[in-house]
Amino acid sequence: MPRYDLEGRAALVTGAASGIGLATARELASNGCAVALNFLPGDPRGAEAAASLRATGARIVEAPGAIGGGGEAAMVEAAVAGLGRLDLLVNNAGTPGATRSIPGRALEEITDDLWDAVLDTNLVGLFRTTRAAVPALRVSRGAVVNIASVAGLSGRGSSMAYAASKAGVVALTKHLARGLGPEVRVNAVAPGAVDSTWGIEWTEAQRAQSIENCPMGRRCLPEDIAEAILFLGCAGAMITGQTLVVDGGLIL
Repeated sequence: MPRYDLEGRAALVTGAASGIGLATARELASNGCAVALNFLPGDPRGAEAAASLRATGARIVEAPGAIGGGGEAAMVEAAVAGLGRLDLLVNNAGTPGATRSIPGRALEEITDDLWDAVLDTNLVGLFRTTRAAVPALRVSRGAVVNIASVAGLSGRGSSMAYAASKAGVVALTKHLARGLGPEVRVNAVAPGAVDSTWGIEWTEAQRAQSIENCPMGRRCLPEDIAEAILFLGCAGAMITGQTLVVDGGLIL
């Protein structure tokens, strides 16, 4: 993975207790960045991740709080206060809202509660988090990287609610880029099938098919997504408003 000189810089990563968020926090810390780890209050994985990173000599701030529900601003303010500045916000926290894939024909399973849970976390909570971080990011002329999904580009995914929320992230990324430039760059990464601790219980047949349909012959790892996040967040000075697909060609 490319190396970056991030000494003196600071990042907030939401949903950092596991998966893509934790992989991103590790890479940022290994490049010298101070990192605030956001995770759900009471999730023991969050404190464990923070302790593991601190053991490497990294400067780590714990920033518990749910994304979605209205408490994002207080979480961001506490994280920035602990870090002393903010150069990068990684909006990784998200939810599928269900434990299994819901086919589009099963409209009765796409409940109001599912819509509310998915949109409040994946889209509205992402916006609230970004809005709260903007003052600090403007000072540092920093960057935002949102986690979208190929579901938001292809119409596939665990449910139409999830796909719609991620399509919203793609659109919101463009609007934020226009609204926050030139001080703050805003981009997104759209992962494909990723082997991580995600809430959807894919069958072995579904997992095998995702590998068979992928030109690169494997599913993504969290580290593959983290690599793209670091590039968009720490390099690419003239890249903004873009969504980078990282899926090994699966969407093809």
